[in-house]
Amino acid sequence: MPEIAEVARAVHFLRKSLSGKTLSLVKAYDDANVYGKVGTTAAEVQKALMGKKVMGAGQQGKYFWLVMASPPHPVFHFGMRGWFHVRGEPTINFRSHASSDEEWPPKYTKLLLETDEASKAEAAFTDARRFGRIRLVDCPGDDIRQHTPLKENGPDPVIDKDTLTVEWLEKKMNSKKVPIKAMMLDQANISGIGNWVGDEILYNAKIHPEQYSNTFSSDQIKQLHKSLRYVCQTAVDVLGDSSKFPEDWLFNHRWGKGKKDAPTTMPDGSKIVHLTVGGRTSAVVPSIQKKTGAVAGDIKSEGASDSEEKSEEEAVKTKGKATTNGKTKSAASKKKSVAKKEADVELKEEEDESEEEVKKVNKKGARSTSTNSKKRKAATRKVKVEEDDEDEEEEEEKPAKRQKAKANTKKAKSTKSEEKGTDVERPNGSRRRSGRVTNGKD
Repeated sequence: MPEIAEVARAVHFLRKSLSGKTLSLVKAYDDANVYGKVGTTAAEVQKALMGKKVMGAGQQGKYFWLVMASPPHPVFHFGMRGWFHVRGEPTINFRSHASSDEEWPPKYTKLLLETDEASKAEAAFTDARRFGRIRLVDCPGDDIRQHTPLKENGPDPVIDKDTLTVEWLEKKMNSKKVPIKAMMLDQANISGIGNWVGDEILYNAKIHPEQYSNTFSSDQIKQLHKSLRYVCQTAVDVLGDSSKFPEDWLFNHRWGKGKKDAPTTMPDGSKIVHLTVGGRTSAVVPSIQKKTGAVAGDIKSEGASDSEEKSEEEAVKTKGKATTNGKTKSAASKKKSVAKKEADVELKEEEDESEEEVKKVNKKGARSTSTNSKKRKAATRKVKVEEDDEDEEEEEEKPAKRQKAKANTKKAKSTKSEEKGTDVERPNGSRRRSGRVTNGKD
């Protein structure tokens, strides 16, 4: 998922290419997920933007927007694999978007923008996975951050330095008891921090991701604040160009998990291990990131074998189930259960198809049954990626969902109170248990 630095890169090129220009062509391609899940339609977006002048672009963490000459303004979120391409500009710079710009409009385009000025500009929002979001916010351009979904999210480490102070961070950390990495990934706390940025900050601060947020000393919190600012600002300054990241960053050495002959150490020989914290795979250097306080419990032991890691993971899951006292599964658990069933069906279909292919090929004597095994492994990898993406997308939507849940709870209580009725003063001084006022007669 694009994080604070990658989003800053997209905003930079949108601002450079579109600011001060009028949109002469707007094509919004209907998508029930990208538009529909945030209460709008492709037709509404197309109508709202057509013929409008772009005044600028803004960002808060993983959200960004175009400021139009008049409301409403489009607000975007890339989701898992979304991106904004600007024709003729090097917008693509990282692994998940390393495709060619030659095809225009690009494949999986959801919104296409063109200007009619002499220096014509073309931009396209693409999203193959459909976890991205495009919505309209109807307010003055300067007030966009005061409206949903921005208002439910925490301060941006680069833009909101006056808010995200050491004192603010210390208060936030001490008010919660969750693994520090999970706290940082929650967009309701701090905007823009995703998996790799979170790992980089914690490595730089020499803090273990599993340690509870309320167990750190003042000195550790000061260092964490310093590292948070340093990593985010440095990454944004180079517009997410990883080739310009400092050589000693964990980012440059963390990608070896599961790859044959890939390095699993830092340049100084320090071992890199991978743990699962808050539902995310975390890259950690145990010799640097020491546990100095209570932790949530290792999901994967440092340096443990795959079988040991799986056993520990199952033990943690079993313990979690035992503490529920027979209560029904949470919505998230149900969602994962459904996803797993669907994954099993998909895997079975893949296996059946591959078996048929192998049978046909074996009749001709052209290929071996190893195709079946390869197909099965590919399908399993695909299912795992999709489940991880769904989990991460669910985390991204939590801030707005929490706000909505509070509103619904308040509304439900109000309705219940009305149904129950209240004591109403009657003209003759007596009281009647009712939801209406009487004329004093029964």
